[in-house]
Amino acid sequence: MLTVIGEALVDVVHSGAGTSSHVGGSPLNVAVGLARLDHPVQFLGRYGHDEYGDAIAAHLRASSVMVPLPPDELPSSIATATLDENGAASYDFDLVWQLPGLVDRLPMVLQGGTLLHTGSIATVLEPGAVDVLAAVEHARPGVTISFDPNCRPSLTPDVDAVRTQVERFVVLADVVKASDEDLEWLYPGVDVKDSARRWLSLGGENGPAFVVVTRGADGPWGVAAAGEVEVPAPRVDVVDTVGAGDSFMAALLSGVVDAGYDGVLHRERLHRITLEELTSLLAASARAAAITVSRAGANPPSRKELAARA
Repeated sequence: MLTVIGEALVDVVHSGAGTSSHVGGSPLNVAVGLARLDHPVQFLGRYGHDEYGDAIAAHLRASSVMVPLPPDELPSSIATATLDENGAASYDFDLVWQLPGLVDRLPMVLQGGTLLHTGSIATVLEPGAVDVLAAVEHARPGVTISFDPNCRPSLTPDVDAVRTQVERFVVLADVVKASDEDLEWLYPGVDVKDSARRWLSLGGENGPAFVVVTRGADGPWGVAAAGEVEVPAPRVDVVDTVGAGDSFMAALLSGVVDAGYDGVLHRERLHRITLEELTSLLAASARAAAITVSRAGANPPSRKELAARA
């Protein structure tokens, strides 16, 4: 069982073609992506008893994502995305984030689990962020931890505070993925590769096994103890970039699980990942992202679709 903790919301997308709505939220998208890649996955997040909440619940059920937590009495969260002429999205948020009692629920919901993923708004926006950090600290001795900061400066503009919080999660994570935009915002004036190399060193032997940087059309780059690798991004006609990074993250974790590197018993093996293995992970993840950007909204590929692009 794989577990994802984080925000669920509805993306209201404005573009030259008009306005549409899609269920989203970076962690929710990763959970759906993992389920479509045939992994049993549960999502720990929140949404309300309202029309948007009903859409979120239906979307999760349609992809066979398990949802242990019921809806609450607060409004469901909304992200308004505006697409530019290249399909790139900028966001404004109307968001409530809290998961009271999360740590108390973990022993039950993580029973038999091997991997916990979190990131994005859920890890930096209070009051819920403190509970997510406590949950990761509680879970790390028993499961593989993955993290994607997926920074949202318009929602959490205090870069110093966000940087400090992000690094708390990086130290706890085995697998870390960030975009070049994330790293440029967090560490202005610093080469993104240098920032990723520094993240790899955080926590020493107890820090990340590898750090991956997505760079759009330049393709992903990664660093591990064995060295550094990069792969080209597949060429594709871009419809929009909504959910591309989340599809990449889901495929990356899928590859880790398929290789048998998930679970605390395999943490040492994960930290010895070879450059050949890391290259293969990045290539498959880049293909997943390419499929997503070729169609509207956060619509990650199935295992069959991803295999067809290999």
